[in-house]
Amino acid sequence: MNETSKLFAPFKLGPVTLRNRFIRAGANEGMVWQGAPTKALVKHHRDMAAGGVGLTTVAYGAVAKVGRTLPNQVWMRPEILPDLRALADAVHAEGGAISYQLTHGGSFVTSIKVDGPTMSASGGLNKAGLMRGNLFQREMTRADMDLVVQQFVDAAELCRQAGFDAVEIHMGHGYLLNQFISPLSNKRKDAYGGSAENRARFPVEVLRRVKEKVGQQMAVLAKINVADGVPGGATVEDAIVTARLLQQAGADLLVLSGGRNIESGWFMFGSNFNMDEMKKVLKGSWMTGLMMKLSQFGTPKVSFREMYFLEYSRRIRAAVDVPLGYLGGARSLDNANQAMAEGFDAVVMARPLIHDPQLVNKFQRGEARASGCINCNRCVPYIYHPAGTMCVLNAPNDPALNRVRAAG
Repeated sequence: MNETSKLFAPFKLGPVTLRNRFIRAGANEGMVWQGAPTKALVKHHRDMAAGGVGLTTVAYGAVAKVGRTLPNQVWMRPEILPDLRALADAVHAEGGAISYQLTHGGSFVTSIKVDGPTMSASGGLNKAGLMRGNLFQREMTRADMDLVVQQFVDAAELCRQAGFDAVEIHMGHGYLLNQFISPLSNKRKDAYGGSAENRARFPVEVLRRVKEKVGQQMAVLAKINVADGVPGGATVEDAIVTARLLQQAGADLLVLSGGRNIESGWFMFGSNFNMDEMKKVLKGSWMTGLMMKLSQFGTPKVSFREMYFLEYSRRIRAAVDVPLGYLGGARSLDNANQAMAEGFDAVVMARPLIHDPQLVNKFQRGEARASGCINCNRCVPYIYHPAGTMCVLNAPNDPALNRVRAAG
């Protein structure tokens, strides 16, 4: 079987089978009302499924209300079960599978005031929360860890009840579980700090417990960083340690991302943010705009290149047997074929699919060989827009759909 045939053949992912190996990456959509999915979010992921992706990932389902980093994010609770079902049913009606990305922000709470110090791997000043008055963070206790583990388990079970096919546990980008993995955040002196094995211990525990709860019915994925991309951060050697431990814990697939929201967003996206578009979208929110501007201080100038995480991801591929999803600058059929030839098990994309949800179908029908996405990153600020994430090259979203809950 050649690479293209493999891309479009059914793919067994844990206990579920996907129709192909294309995954829509979890990337904040900004399509939330009253802490629940909206009809705009349903349309967004229905369009992804209708466009041919094997698995579409709904981004940032906070496992607790305090785990949100933005006010327009879902937090997982029984009250929203009808909205979750509406989302899953819409994707299944188009022949696709659906995953929810489960996350806890920990100290990375940029737009909400939290009572008391935020939780993190270690205590101290909370630079991510300074603009919202979340000045300090506290080192998590064992009781805190037990609580958060159970919140991830309960969120996964809620997704199972709603008919989701998979959950993706977010361990990258500077959120809580990554705050343990990364030495930028983890200064602990106990069994959860120090070595790469120790720093991965708590995130691995979360995945293991989720797998025990729902792993017979759902695929359990994790998103990890191939590296943090800045001096003093987690390295690809650390990522290999994390990947090996997650393999032992039963992960069905690891999505290989990179970078941290505060320290290295340019590394995550493979290019710089478009600050002009950010200012345009955030013109009514001076505080968030200022925070974004400050985050760019000292940022290197980075030009987009295809497959920008490949060198890191190859090293992880060589070190583990667990299935891996390649993410990072895959925007053409040739890129996807290369990922298959390099031994990756799935191709994970966000921006090319935001530009054209029909891209996978067009690849399969021979109507296109590359995305029309121009890698401008102007879609990124629209997580803050009332209508939600969109490609500026396309017609705008309907904001009315983003003010009605999915089951409304």
